[in-house]
Amino acid sequence: MNAKYVFALILALQVSMGLCQLPTPSSELMQKYLDMKRTFLERLANAYRKFSLHAGDAVQQSPDENVQAAREAVQNLQARPEFQAAVKVAANAGNEITSLLEKARNAVLGLYEANLRSQIGEKLDKAIALIKVHLDEVLPVAN
Repeated sequence: MNAKYVFALILALQVSMGLCQLPTPSSELMQKYLDMKRTFLERLANAYRKFSLHAGDAVQQSPDENVQAAREAVQNLQARPEFQAAVKVAANAGNEITSLLEKARNAVLGLYEANLRSQIGEKLDKAIALIKVHLDEVLPVAN
């Protein structure tokens, strides 16, 4: 009976140690990922600039008293020390989890490259190329 427990414990330890040794992604895959990430963030920043430009003009020119009251409430909220403290806490929390996100990203990319890239890599590249065509129409990288 004890032999069964020892065998199960050894097997569990081997499995857990095997999971701790995750493959690292190649520099080519990391560069490809970082380029796609940078491009997508540029798309989002461009969309935000366009939205804030149009929304800001609409808010400034709106004669509606509700819109003006909402704008003043947002400005008052941003001036409050509690809000500024919450923003600082959120920024610091974001900085703290950056290293954890990098480790998770490296683990996922390494597992993808080791196990899936040979099977679905080409299809994924084609799908991303097709998605980029549509994103260029909807969310262009630059104006």
